[in-house]
Amino acid sequence: MTYSIVARDPETGELGVAVQSRAFNTGAVVPWGEPGVGVVATQLYTEASDGPLGLELLRGGKSPEEALAELVAADDDSAYRQVAILDAEGRVAVHVGEACIPAAGFVSGAGFSAQANMVDSERVWESMAEAFESWEGPLADRLLEALDAAEAAGGDWRGRQAGGILVVGSEGKPWEREVDLRVDDHADPLGELRRLLRLRHAYRAVREPPGPSEEDLEALSELDRRWARIFTATATGRVDEAREELRPLLDAEPRWADFVRTLADRRLLPNAAELLDG
Repeated sequence: MTYSIVARDPETGELGVAVQSRAFNTGAVVPWGEPGVGVVATQLYTEASDGPLGLELLRGGKSPEEALAELVAADDDSAYRQVAILDAEGRVAVHVGEACIPAAGFVSGAGFSAQANMVDSERVWESMAEAFESWEGPLADRLLEALDAAEAAGGDWRGRQAGGILVVGSEGKPWEREVDLRVDDHADPLGELRRLLRLRHAYRAVREPPGPSEEDLEALSELDRRWARIFTATATGRVDEAREELRPLLDAEPRWADFVRTLADRRLLPNAAELLDG
């Protein structure tokens, strides 16, 4: 009982799933994905095996339509299921069982599908599609905008409780994730997902040029902001400035020096070895 969207970013090849529901822990069972293979959303009396089995069929060369047909044929309770499968090429297939709780349905377009059940009206999935197609930016942000639009259109008529966003790359190891965020129980799961997604962007910006923006820094805790300034200063050769940022931490807890040495050993912080000199 939920609404979700599966999609591919044509610019990056990333694949993603986003979901919200008035069902505890929904982000742990609905979204599935594998880099360079595809994504699956399995919902409404969820058959969790549809996720890994659907990905296995895609990996073996099946199209989304063929993979979904096999899953439905093997499921005695397919009438109660809603499943969407999207592959690395952006092809999509959706199953909406005849016993799905209304309103239930979907709309698909170029490289995406939005599906829902037990929602206020068909405007829920229509609004998801419209928002996704009109919004620009990183895939995870577009997926979240689609969920916001679904909620604004009425959402799950029981209310809201949980959600999740999963994004995988165009290639990579099966377990690698670009974004993997989940809210299991919250009065405003989409608001909490947005906060977590902002944090994810901020943490990544710390380790990538040109470094974090002021907006990124605002999302971080006081301790993480200090480490962000240390990372940025050392990456640009401003070691004296980084030492000044590090000194209060060392004064309060000398064991931070062990952390810096580890960063130096692992080559995770440029000029890290020099931070403890002088």
